[in-house]
Amino acid sequence: MRKIIHDPVLLATIILVSCSLVLFIVWPLYAVLKEGIVTAEGGLTLQYYRDVFRQDENVRVLVNTVTAGVVVGFFATVVGFLFAYADAFLNIPFKRLFNILAFLPIISPPFALAMSFIMLFGQRGFITYSLLGIKDANVYGFTGLVVVQVLTFFPIAYLVLAGLMRQIDPSYEEAARNMGASRWHIFRTIILPLLTPGIANAFLLVFIQTVADFGNAMVIGGNFTTLAAKIYLQAMGNYDIKGGTALATVLLSLSVLMFIVQKYWVGERSYVTVTGKPSRQRELVADRTLNWLIGLPCFLVSLFVLVLYILIPYGSFTNLWGIDYTPTLKHYEYIFSLGLKPILDTTYLSLLSMPMTGILSMIIAFLIVRKRFFGRKAIEFISMLSMAVPGTVIGMGYVLAYNEPPLVLTGTATIILIAFIFRNMPVGIRAGVASLQQIDPSIEEAAQDLGANSFKVFTSITIPLIKSAFFSGLVYSFVRSMTAVSAVIFLVSASYNLLTVAIMSQVDVGRLGVAAAYSTVLIVIVLAVTGMLKFVFNRMGINVEGV
Repeated sequence: MRKIIHDPVLLATIILVSCSLVLFIVWPLYAVLKEGIVTAEGGLTLQYYRDVFRQDENVRVLVNTVTAGVVVGFFATVVGFLFAYADAFLNIPFKRLFNILAFLPIISPPFALAMSFIMLFGQRGFITYSLLGIKDANVYGFTGLVVVQVLTFFPIAYLVLAGLMRQIDPSYEEAARNMGASRWHIFRTIILPLLTPGIANAFLLVFIQTVADFGNAMVIGGNFTTLAAKIYLQAMGNYDIKGGTALATVLLSLSVLMFIVQKYWVGERSYVTVTGKPSRQRELVADRTLNWLIGLPCFLVSLFVLVLYILIPYGSFTNLWGIDYTPTLKHYEYIFSLGLKPILDTTYLSLLSMPMTGILSMIIAFLIVRKRFFGRKAIEFISMLSMAVPGTVIGMGYVLAYNEPPLVLTGTATIILIAFIFRNMPVGIRAGVASLQQIDPSIEEAAQDLGANSFKVFTSITIPLIKSAFFSGLVYSFVRSMTAVSAVIFLVSASYNLLTVAIMSQVDVGRLGVAAAYSTVLIVIVLAVTGMLKFVFNRMGINVEGV
């Protein structure tokens, strides 16, 4: 602590980071909690919670949310497990598809699959109406929402489990095989126990994403309302801010509880066979029966998801989906003549937030890993907390916190920038922490012994050593800002509108062609900018292949 006091740059950095976290994460959450328990006269009350949960509809919404979280978490984890097992253990020819599937949900609007699902199975769906002639098809509700969320979130489980499966040393399986054990016995007694913490981790991550999912719930949820959608409808549709904040507090409690369980209980548990890398390369299973049994379902799911994504650009070139499939450019003519503002605003704000997010993430990662000071654990927890807070909750918190003096930001670009920065920061921090933990601190300590202050060490030694994590964080920040919806839907205004909000508006009024055109433009912008960034970074000798 004495070293920190004698290093004014470091001390100022710790103070500024702490203040920013309190101001833009803790204070908005406090504003939500306060609004739900403080009356207009300033007294404390639980009346708003009683009023909310006296309504059977709100109790049903809470049950819906937990039910959807558990069901989607279970099926997404099962599908993700099959994909991970096929990727790590089986000798099948189409594994590159898996990486594409893991990448597509990141670069597309979070409700893209819901929109495509409606285009296939809705009342004017290509399959239900055009092919089968069903005129009253209803894709909205629990079943449609669960299917879409499973297809959207199973890549999370796949990425978690695939990494763990690749780390299992194959020598243990081979020893069991040599002793006469069957593949099923090896799977049940060796592989599955080793993966148990990872499976629980994958389930909880999917559960958190599901209960916080706003876009899919609004687009395809129908009468099956979840808390994330109900908060928005209660606050903005019914103009009941008090009731909305009471519901937001319930959703926040649920998400944070699962986050704490995932991070500090399940996340700390691991069953490992060896330290370091596996002793040698795994020999992939060539059993035709097993390859067909697991590989075929994975291939069919992959094909179906790819078809859903291909429908988006295809639908943008059709005259009127479900009735007239004549090729046309009228949807693009509309968005480039009358609807260009959301595209420009989103791209501009995403590019602007990108370097701010990257720099702040690396600074916090540096403080967490390399420095010891009072409050370090609090900084780590609060900075990662925004990953667990549902977007609708933090969006409502920003509106409540910055709608009155001393800091009035509602309706400005600043509040959207702040939402982008602090919502996307945790991934950059995790990448920075992982990189710093692999680097011997003696290099930085030597520079400090020679008289360099923390700023000089950070800019001339730390950043060059973790540049891959830094620039990967930049790319991720841009992509997530372009596709954000749940937090920013409260923050858009006549001055600044965003692409995802415009897409949702078009879907809501049934203009699927315009929504598909907007979505296609968004995906093209994301691919173009990330492609250019990766090209520039690779030319600079910076590896960002893990993005």
